[in-house]
Amino acid sequence: MNRYIQEVLDAHVVIENWLGRGEGSAKALMQRFNHDFTMIPPGGTRMDYQAVSAFFAGAGACRPGLKIVVDNAAVLSEWHDGAAVIYQETQHLPGKPTTQRWSTAIFRLQDDKTLWQHLHETAQG
Repeated sequence: MNRYIQEVLDAHVVIENWLGRGEGSAKALMQRFNHDFTMIPPGGTRMDYQAVSAFFAGAGACRPGLKIVVDNAAVLSEWHDGAAVIYQETQHLPGKPTTQRWSTAIFRLQDDKTLWQHLHETAQG
């Protein structure tokens, strides 16, 4: 499997475990992200590495029972030290409506480690 798509899948398992059950750590999760990482979540507010780190630091087990499904992942473009990947993410929370979003992620290779550089999420209506 493509290393970038594998990273999308692996990261979402770690995120599900952290947010849903408090398993793992925010520090370990943030090691997947480049220090100049940026994110635009469905609400449209731009977040930098520090904002994302602060969110995860306070979010362990904040969504009990969370299930995340990643589908339709594809590499949009790949170059010598990175790639752009698109994927669909579905989140299930007990007692809550299911949410879906399309995400585009930019990755960067650094010392043979795949790091998240940027993430843009768009909610599906």
